[in-house]
Amino acid sequence: MSDDTGAGTVSRRRLVQNGLLLASSRLWLPWNFSEAASAQQNAAAAGSGKTWTIGNDLITRTVAFQPQTGLFTQRFSDLATHSDFIAPEKMRRSQEFSFVCNGRRCAGEGASFSLVDAGESALANGRALTVHLRHNELPLEVSVVYSVYDGHPATRKHLVLRNSGTSVLHITHLSIEAIVISLGPEDETTLLTQYGAIPREIFYTGRSEDAGLLLANGLTGQGMAILSEVPGCMKRTEISGFYDAEHVQIGVMYDTDLMPFERALASGEQFTTASASLVVFRNGEGFNDPHWLLPSYTAQVLERRVDAQGPPWIYNTWEPFTRRINHNIVMELIAAAGAMGMDVFTIDDGWQKEYGENAVNLEAFPGGLQSIIEAVASHGMRLGLWLPMAAIGTSTAVYRDHPEWAALDQSGAPKITGTAAGPKAVMCMASAYRETVADRINDAIERYHLAYVKLDLTTIFNAYGEAPGCWARDHYHENWSESLNRIYEGISYVTRKVYEEHPDVLLDLTFELWGQKHIIDAGLLAAGDLDWMSNVGDAEPDSAGPLQVRQLLYQRAASMPVEAMLIGNMHADMQPIQERFATAIGSAPVLLGDLRQLSAADQQWYHERISWFKKLRRSTKISESFFPLGNWLQTTPAAWDGFARFARNGNGMIALFRNKSGAAEATVKLPLLPPGNYKLHSVITGKDLGTFTESAWKHGVPIQFPEGEPVEVLEVTAMRG
Repeated sequence: MSDDTGAGTVSRRRLVQNGLLLASSRLWLPWNFSEAASAQQNAAAAGSGKTWTIGNDLITRTVAFQPQTGLFTQRFSDLATHSDFIAPEKMRRSQEFSFVCNGRRCAGEGASFSLVDAGESALANGRALTVHLRHNELPLEVSVVYSVYDGHPATRKHLVLRNSGTSVLHITHLSIEAIVISLGPEDETTLLTQYGAIPREIFYTGRSEDAGLLLANGLTGQGMAILSEVPGCMKRTEISGFYDAEHVQIGVMYDTDLMPFERALASGEQFTTASASLVVFRNGEGFNDPHWLLPSYTAQVLERRVDAQGPPWIYNTWEPFTRRINHNIVMELIAAAGAMGMDVFTIDDGWQKEYGENAVNLEAFPGGLQSIIEAVASHGMRLGLWLPMAAIGTSTAVYRDHPEWAALDQSGAPKITGTAAGPKAVMCMASAYRETVADRINDAIERYHLAYVKLDLTTIFNAYGEAPGCWARDHYHENWSESLNRIYEGISYVTRKVYEEHPDVLLDLTFELWGQKHIIDAGLLAAGDLDWMSNVGDAEPDSAGPLQVRQLLYQRAASMPVEAMLIGNMHADMQPIQERFATAIGSAPVLLGDLRQLSAADQQWYHERISWFKKLRRSTKISESFFPLGNWLQTTPAAWDGFARFARNGNGMIALFRNKSGAAEATVKLPLLPPGNYKLHSVITGKDLGTFTESAWKHGVPIQFPEGEPVEVLEVTAMRG
C-alpha cells in the first residue's frame, strides 16, 4: 500500500516524522513540530516582532512573538560551555506548546493567538518571564511562564490556561514544552532514559519512569536533560531524532492514550500545568557534567525543604512487626532507636483503630499514644505515623456520611482495594473528600505532635494491578479520563492544605500512593517531601536486601534527588549491619527491623556512625553531586559497587561494597573532582588512608577493603593550601 493515499490526506511517513498523535477518529495533532521555513526566512522573521530573553550567567532562552508566526523559542544558549542549542540561523520553529480545546488544535506557533502582554518578575532565587496570550477565536487565555534560578543552567516552564468565556472548555492532548534543538549530526546523538541511566534509540516515547531524559552529542558531550513534573502515570515525553539530520524534537506532555489527559475549564476557571525543566550540560567537563548539575538543581529547586538540613534518620516499625505492633514492643524499640541516634520513630500500620480515622487501636495501645510521644521525646526523637490517604474502612463516619465520595469502577460499584487489614474502599481524591482527608491529616499532626507522616495506599492507580481512575459522574471530573489527573491534583491539594498549617512537617508520598512500583518523579516532589519508593525484602539472610536497594538508588540518582528517596525495607538488625548503614547513607536514611535484637555494641556502632554522618551532612552539601561507582549499572554479587557524594568544595564521602566478589580492593575513579589534594579517613576502621591528588582520582585510586569487613566508608576532605 502506498504511503500517500490522496492529496487531501497526510502520509503515514509524514505522521511519523512529525511525531503526530491521534486526537480523535478524524483529527491528527502534531505535538511539537511544524514544517520550518528556510534558514533565511527564519532569520528574517527573527528580526521583527517582540522578543524577550530570560536567563542568568549560565543559560539564556530567547522567545519571540509575531502575529503570523506566533510564539517560538528563537535562541537557547549554554553560556557556561558557549554552546547554542537553538540559533536563529539554524532554527526550526516548533509549536512551543500545544493542546486541543473543544476539538480545535491550539499551539503557540501559528496565528491562533494574539499577544496581550509580557513581563519579568522576581523569584526568591531567580527570575520568571510570563508571556500572556489570548486566542483569536476561543474564549481562552494562555500564560506561558519561563523561570530561571541563580546558579543553575536550567529553564523551567509551565502554562496557565484560563477560560475567559461563559461556557465550559475541554482541554486534551496537552504539551507543555515543544521545542526543536540541535546537538550536531543525529548519528552523533545519544539518549539516556529511565531516569537518565538506560541507553535507548533517539526516536522514543518516555512514560511514567522517564522522569529524566538525557540527550547528548556522543562526541562533544554537549547535552540537555529533560525533567518532567507531570505526575506519575500521566507523564509522557516524546523524543524524535530520526528524521532530521541536525535536529531533535522534544515534547513534554501529559499522556494521550494509556492514561489520557482531559481537563474541563468552567467559566473563569484556570488550570496551571505541571512544569518541565531543560538543564544543559557537557559530559566530562568539571562542574558542567550532569553528575554535578542535576543533583544540585533537583535538590535546590525541585525539593521543598529537605535539602536545607538533610533528611532525618527514620526508624519504621512495619517489618517485622506489621500490624502486630503494640505498646510494649514500641517502648522497647524506642530505647534502641534512641541509642542508635535515630531522629524520627515511626509507627506504621496497626496503631490506628480503622483506616480513615485517627482513633488509636486501644487493644494494641491501651493507654493511647501519649506515653509513647513522651518516651520518643525523652530519647531525642520525634514521632512519625503511617496514614492511609484514600483507602478507608466502610465503617468510618466519613464513608457512612458520604458514600458518594467513593471512587467507582466502570460498572458503577465502589472501588475496593486489598490492604494488610483486608478490603477497603478507595475514596476519590477528585471529590470533596479531599477536604476531609486534609483535616484528618492536620488533626493527626496536632494531636500526636508529628514530625513526619507516611501517606500510603491506593489513590489513582493500585501499584499491584487494580484499575486506575474513577467513573463517578458527580465528582470534580466529567469522566474517567479527567479523573486521572484530577486525582493527582487532589493529592497536591491535600498536601498544600497540610503545609499551610504545618510547614515544618515532612510528608512522605509512597510509591503505592503515586501509583507504580518504585516510582519517583518531580511531580511527587512538587507535592511532598519524601517518597517511600519501594519495599525491598530484607527479612532473611538471602533476601534481596541492600544490593537491590542500591540497584533502585543507582538507577534513579542520575536525575532525581537521592535525599527524597526512602527505600524500604532494610532491617537494621540483619547482618552485616555495616552494609545496611553504608547503603542507607546513599539516600534518605530509613531502617526497619527488630532493634531489640541488636547488641549494645551494635547499637553503639550505629550511634557513632550515624553521628558522624549527621555531622558531615550538616557541614558539607553532599547533595550537590552523586557518582555511582564500580558495577553500578547492574548490581551483582560477583563484583563490587559503590557511590560517592561530594560538595563542590571537594569534601564528601565514598561508600564501597565488596558483595560476594571476594575483591581485596576497589579501584575508584573520580575524574570530575575539583583540583586539589584529598585526604581519606576510614569510617569503618577509624584509620587515615593517605592523601591523593585529583590526578590520581582520574587514573584510579586503589582502596583496600578492611580485613573481614563487607564495606568501606570513607570521609574525603579537600586539603587547601
